[in-house]
Amino acid sequence: MIPAAFDYIRAASADEAIAALAEHGDEAKLIAGGHSLIPLMRFRLATPSYLVDIGRLDDLTYVRDAGEHLAIGALTRHRDIEVSDLVMSQTGLLAEATRSVGDIQVRHRGTIGGAIAHGDAASDIPAALLALRATVVSKGPNGEREIAIDDFFSGFLETALDETELLTEIRVPKVPDARWSFQKFNRRAQDWAIVGASILLDGDRAGVGLVNMDSVPTRANAVEAALAGGADAAAAADVAAEGADVPSDLNASSEYREHLARVLVRRGLEAAGRA
Repeated sequence: MIPAAFDYIRAASADEAIAALAEHGDEAKLIAGGHSLIPLMRFRLATPSYLVDIGRLDDLTYVRDAGEHLAIGALTRHRDIEVSDLVMSQTGLLAEATRSVGDIQVRHRGTIGGAIAHGDAASDIPAALLALRATVVSKGPNGEREIAIDDFFSGFLETALDETELLTEIRVPKVPDARWSFQKFNRRAQDWAIVGASILLDGDRAGVGLVNMDSVPTRANAVEAALAGGADAAAAADVAAEGADVPSDLNASSEYREHLARVLVRRGLEAAGRA
């Protein structure tokens, strides 16, 4: 289908984009890579009156060592994260999860900010950021604020971002000595995951994020608690679906997804060295 008519605004700065959002409210949508918004517009599931293009804001494209964490600009392309030596050495799980996003064309256009601002439970990146316990930085008319990743995803395709806010940065704690694994099951190459699992083991701390196991990107709290209590990989994986409102759709029933979650979490834990 053809999207509904809209007015186009090219923002020259983050402040200009925020001003446009403040002026037009929920009638405006931000666009950078466009891989999440354009399909919705084509099916008229989203009909913004104004598109605010932030794709040329180079000051939001970076990967920096910020001491205890990596600071990643929201408009950093997936490909730049995938090949970053800094990301690979300090937060290898994020590099591995990013490598699984779509195909090379998608990764050259899509941005990390767009991937999480869309709030899609089937996206690979949010699960990795949950496992890594990242923090999101947003900027709006009232200034900046930090949002813990566990508080960021608020509902189906919804986040804690206000309609006048711009996501500017993702802060990912450095875990250079961690062991990690990213597991994904899909029907065809480049498909969205039917289920995926991000596994991080850093000393006594474990992080486990799940893909497509709820209406929002999900932390596997039961698995993390089991690991903290000394459970082995098999026992911890058995509770992978606990607490999740697991969806059913044309690709998989909820029961099948629960089975996949147990299998993928066990594989991920074993790959990360948890027997």
